[in-house]
Amino acid sequence: MNPARIPTLTSTLQQVSDDAIREFGGLTAEQLNWTSDPKRWSVAQCFDHLIKTHSKYFPIFERLANGDLQRTWWERYSPLSGFFGRIFVSSLDPSNQTKRRTTPNAAPSSSAIGGDIIEQFASHQTDMIAHVRRLPPSLDPDIVITSPLLSVVTYRLDDVLVFLGLHCRRHFEQARRMKEAAPAGSSSTTRARQSPSRRD
Repeated sequence: MNPARIPTLTSTLQQVSDDAIREFGGLTAEQLNWTSDPKRWSVAQCFDHLIKTHSKYFPIFERLANGDLQRTWWERYSPLSGFFGRIFVSSLDPSNQTKRRTTPNAAPSSSAIGGDIIEQFASHQTDMIAHVRRLPPSLDPDIVITSPLLSVVTYRLDDVLVFLGLHCRRHFEQARRMKEAAPAGSSSTTRARQSPSRRD
């Protein structure tokens, strides 16, 4: 494995956590749940999505750390793992603002999200960092894993360790744009509760 891969990812995860606390930690629950459009996520939904999505990788990382990941036939022989990895790295780059459809099992809550979502996210990031740091440096970066969101999708571990950091930064920037779009003193929360699986 690239010796810089894990330190780079954990540094990114920590930085996004720190930035989220600084940027959004002082917002009220109403401000966190405000959205300018039912087709766009609120600040709270951006971070709820990250928690839900990245938590699904924890069992995979645990099995990799323990050396008991049983590879499936598709993981061994899929000719598309490199393709999927490149697609995710490219599409999740924060500079690529093309909208993507989120799978239902990663969609944020359609109800108002609690005002402690930023604290929840910071705690989640701490857990995420701990899981990543347990990965042995001797792991083969080309080992293929199955997406916990779509069973037909496989990609290399090395690509996963790249796009998880990009994914965090992408939705942080999305949340910041939503915050900047909010009119002064806005308190509308109703529009944030309608379309959790819309494009992000």
